[in-house]
Amino acid sequence: MLRIYGFLVFCMLLCVGCQWKLKLNMDDDNSVAVIERYDRIEALYLTTGDFSALQKMNTRYPMETRTLIEDVLKIGKVNDQEINTRFLRFYQDSVLQSIINEVGQQYADMEDVADEMQAAFDRLIDALPGTEIPRIYTQIGSLDQSIIITNNSLGICLDKYLGADYPVYAHYYTKAQRSQMVRSMIVPDCLQFYILSMYSFPQIQRGNVQHNCDMHVAKIQWVVNSILRRKAYGGERVDAVERYMKKHKNCSILQLLSDEILL
Repeated sequence: MLRIYGFLVFCMLLCVGCQWKLKLNMDDDNSVAVIERYDRIEALYLTTGDFSALQKMNTRYPMETRTLIEDVLKIGKVNDQEINTRFLRFYQDSVLQSIINEVGQQYADMEDVADEMQAAFDRLIDALPGTEIPRIYTQIGSLDQSIIITNNSLGICLDKYLGADYPVYAHYYTKAQRSQMVRSMIVPDCLQFYILSMYSFPQIQRGNVQHNCDMHVAKIQWVVNSILRRKAYGGERVDAVERYMKKHKNCSILQLLSDEILL
C-alpha cells in the first residue's frame, strides 16, 4: 500500500509544474469550455499535506474549496480555525485514500472527456441560444454527490465515476446505480444537471405533480441524448418524449423545455 501512495505522490509532484487546465476550444473565446483540474491540487494536499497545495486551493480556488468543505463534505466553515486539519484528517480514511489513488490513475488524462464536453456545449448553445458555458472543475468528494451546480460553476466529483466494477461501490450502491457511475456518463450528467439549473421544474397546477416532474427530467434527458447524439439515458419516459418529438417535428428543444407540454 505504501508503494502505491509513494508512486501517486511522485506522479502528482511531477504535475505541479504542468498545466492544470484542459482548454477545449481555442477558436472562439466566447465559447471556450475549460476543465479546471482542482482534483489534482486537492489530492496533492490530502496525500502529502503539502502546504503550498493548500495555499493554491485557498487562493486560486476559494469558491471550489468553500463548496467542497461546507456543502459537499459538510465538515465545518471554511474559515474555522481548525478546518484545514479537520479536512486533512477526514480523508485519512483508508477507503477515501484508495479513491484518491484510483482517481489519479483513471483520470490522469481527460482529453476524451474534454473533447466531448466542448462538442456538447457547442451544440447546446446552438439549440438554446444565450446559454453560457459554466466554469467547469473536477474534485474528489466522499461518494455522496456527482455533479455540483453553484453560481454558474459546474463541479464534477470524479469519485462517482470510477466504473461499474469498482470494488468500493459494491458496498454502497445497487447494480443499476453502479452501471451509471462510469466515465462515459460524466458529460451526460453535467449537461442534465446544468440544463435543469436553467429550466427548473415547471409550476404545473394540473395533473399528477410527481409525474410531471418525472417527465420534465425525461425531457431533459432526451435533450441530452439529442445533444450528444447517443442514448446516454433510456427508459419509458425518455422513450415517450422521443415519440412525441418525432410526431411534432416543429417542436423545438426550447419549446419542449419551456412549455407546459404534458406527456
